[in-house]
This record gives sequence, structure tokens and C-alpha cells, in this order.
Amino acid sequence: MSRRKKIYEGKAKILYEGPEPGTIVQYFKDDATAFNGEKHATLEGKGVLNNRISEHIMLGLQRIGIPTHFIKRLNMREQLIRQCEIIPLEIVVRNVAAGSISKRLGIEEGQPLPRPIVEYYFKKDELGDPMISEEHINAFGWAAPHEMDEMVTTALRVNDFLSGLFTGAGIRLVDFKLEFGRVFDGEMQRVILADEISPDSCRLWDMESNEKLDKDRFRRDLGNVTEAYAEVARRLGIMRQNNVVAVANDEGTS
Repeated sequence: MSRRKKIYEGKAKILYEGPEPGTIVQYFKDDATAFNGEKHATLEGKGVLNNRISEHIMLGLQRIGIPTHFIKRLNMREQLIRQCEIIPLEIVVRNVAAGSISKRLGIEEGQPLPRPIVEYYFKKDELGDPMISEEHINAFGWAAPHEMDEMVTTALRVNDFLSGLFTGAGIRLVDFKLEFGRVFDGEMQRVILADEISPDSCRLWDMESNEKLDKDRFRRDLGNVTEAYAEVARRLGIMRQNNVVAVANDEGTS
């Protein structure tokens, strides 16, 4: 499709005006960033893989009744999505100690948590997306109490779905982040799942070896980032071969 007006460019995606009112074209870049943009690289094929993985997951969530902004995949790098007002929060669900929770609480990385733990972060790059409490959210009006209830309930449902999906592929779902947006259906406003769900936004470990198959490979200079993403796609049945270059070169197809 012909490109339309650029609306926004983030670290990993570009949003363009959609072909119909209320729609947006979401383009997945090959850029990889970490530490609030301090570390940056271009990884050939990453955007293609994230597009396909996120599509696969969003369709699965829609099948179990979770509303998302995803409409359809347009090509190997672009999705048509529903325009929504993004709520400035990241909802993080943790099943296994890793990353910041290990540092904050002194829990050994890899230790299973007693139950899934939900955390909230304020989406503000210049502040480093600080962790916040529900009290902050209520006080500053970032989301209404009923929206928080809906987002947390949805996040836990997503956790159940993803845990089963990845376990079936021999992958442990360590943690993940979600973003939500507001849309109007007639005169009724509701909250839907937005952004993406991919190895960029999830920690995924091989169940036998604990090998990292996610963005931590880039954060920690482990190498083979796109190969790890491709392995996730292969195990989910999205790719038939672990060949990132072949996928990247095929981005003109639908």
C-alpha cells in the first residue's frame, strides 16, 4: 500500500495514517534499543519477526475474547490497527524473577515467584519509565479505577494464554509488558490491548537450558538476537525454517 502521513515514530515502530478513518498502519523497524535508548543497533529481520509473532499472538487473544487493536497484517512489516488513545502506563506481569525485580528485591534471577505479580510503570522515556503504584495512577488520573480493574484482569488472562502457548513450544514465559488504549464503540468507551507482544516485550527462556530467546540477548551482548527471535517464531509454527535473511527478503508478500 502507498505510505500515508507519518503520525509517530518510536524506538521500534512507526505509525502512519491508515487508509480509513480510525485506522493506523503500524510499521515494525529493525532498530533495537536498550537502557532507555542509550544502546542502539539495527538488526536485519527483527521487525519482520516481531510483526509475525505479534500477529500470531494477537489473533490468538482475539479468539479467546480479548479485544485488541489488531485488525490484520498488511505485509511482512506492517499491520493495520485500530486507532486508540494510548493510556500512559505499562502493565508488567512477572512469573519468574529476572531483570529489575531481582535487583530491587535481591531475588535470584530464575527463581519462580509465588504467584504472578503485576507491576505498573509510567510511560515517560525521559524519566526512564519509572515504577509507580496504583495510588499514583488514581491521584494523577492516568486511568480510572474501572479501567485499572479491566487492565489487570486482562493482563492476567493474557498471562494464562501466553504461558500455555509458550509452554507448548518449550519456552518459559518469565515476564512481559502490555500497553492499553481507549476506543469508542458508539457512545461507549472501552479499553483494548494495544502495542505489540513479541520477544521485544517478553522475557522468554528455553525450558530446558534457560537460554534467553528475547531482547535480553541484545541488552546483555549475548549475540544472535534475530536468530533467537526466529527460533521463537519457528517453535510457534510461524516459520518453517530458522532463516532470518530469507524472511527479511520476503517482506513484499502478504
